[in-house]
Amino acid sequence: MTHMRRIVFAAALTTLGLGLTACNDGEDSASAQDSPSASASAPASSDPSSESPSADPSDEASAAPSGDVAAPGTKFKIGDRAVLPFKYGTEKKGTIAVTVTAIEKGAEADMAPFGDKAKGMTPYYIRMKVENVGGTDLSYSSLRLRGKLEGGRPTGVILIGDLPGKCDNETAPRDFSTKGASYETCSLSATKTDPIAVASFEEGDGYSGSPVLWTS
Repeated sequence: MTHMRRIVFAAALTTLGLGLTACNDGEDSASAQDSPSASASAPASSDPSSESPSADPSDEASAAPSGDVAAPGTKFKIGDRAVLPFKYGTEKKGTIAVTVTAIEKGAEADMAPFGDKAKGMTPYYIRMKVENVGGTDLSYSSLRLRGKLEGGRPTGVILIGDLPGKCDNETAPRDFSTKGASYETCSLSATKTDPIAVASFEEGDGYSGSPVLWTS
């Protein structure tokens, strides 16, 4: 599959783009901020509110029991399973479980497909397992988690696309329509500043301002 490469400039926002997979319908696309100071950057337009001060991954994890939907602001450790409400597009809605298995640091050279604007950026690969808990038809849906700095601070960079062979953002398979079905995928994040230490779920009502977090 051909991956288109593009960089779009708009005022203070910089979008680094690669072509998404044909199955993606754009629901998870977002603008990227590439500011000199990540901690001082305002969130992108798809992330309307400021980072919640209470979402500090250094606090003790308060994970919901397996089978219960995790409330906004719940904190997990990497390797923990979080049950979450999930909506994809206008038709697919259900309940999933996400287990973040690793946050891996890549090499700056891996960012070459994004062009010159990616110079100085270090990629991080958020690897996860996704399970269908509710048993509704979520086939061909797509999930992305955001990478955050220590303490839940924003990176200032949001990427559109993936790095084939390094971090493939897989869509759910056709049989992801029954309870217990699962697949593995990866979300790409990057930073020019401090290391990415947190994975953040920000989709759905209540979660954009108070995300569910995983940290080591």
